[in-house]
Amino acid sequence: MREPAGPLRVQRHRTPGPAATHRGLARRVNTYRKLHLGCGDRHIAGFFHIDLEPHEHVDHVGPVDNLDFIPDGSVDLIYASHVLEHFGRWEYMDVLREWHRVLRAGGVLRLSVPDFAACAKIYYERGLEDGLNGLIGLISGGQRNPLDQHRMIFDEELLSHALRNIGFTSTHRWDWRKTEHADVDDYSQAYLPHLDKQNGSLMSLNLEAVK
Repeated sequence: MREPAGPLRVQRHRTPGPAATHRGLARRVNTYRKLHLGCGDRHIAGFFHIDLEPHEHVDHVGPVDNLDFIPDGSVDLIYASHVLEHFGRWEYMDVLREWHRVLRAGGVLRLSVPDFAACAKIYYERGLEDGLNGLIGLISGGQRNPLDQHRMIFDEELLSHALRNIGFTSTHRWDWRKTEHADVDDYSQAYLPHLDKQNGSLMSLNLEAVK
């Protein structure tokens, strides 16, 4: 009778060390050239997914502010939807610098964050009529778990200025309808009233920066 293959494989192979693991991850990233950071439960075909939570589609479980396994200037596109606001006011610039590092010249950082200017406008006009599922959630986070906390606010002027200071050459708004992930319903498509994408107000600041 043939012996089970499992134990034999365990005896023959060593667990890869950190350097080998980093090389393997770098090769996989190079296959995709597009990163989806803080992806949560959203999957985009053709992207390398990184998140702290081990969803089935996640390629690497780990922090999005430390991409030391990715070489400088090796990525074409980074997409981070409602991720940056989870870093504090003294942290987010370092996060942007790390993302800038891994992008190639001409690479694109595609961001979406809660739009504080839009939140202020809605509050002035309507107050907190949508309660915890509306403005409070956009500004403070859902607070359903320790990771679901917002620690920074942005408007277009502040975020554009930060990106240019880091070294991005240009910034502009992007339309979620014209992306390869338009059919992925994430927070870049956040509207108030909730889900009213025809007549509601877009509450997400969607900004692209070119390195």
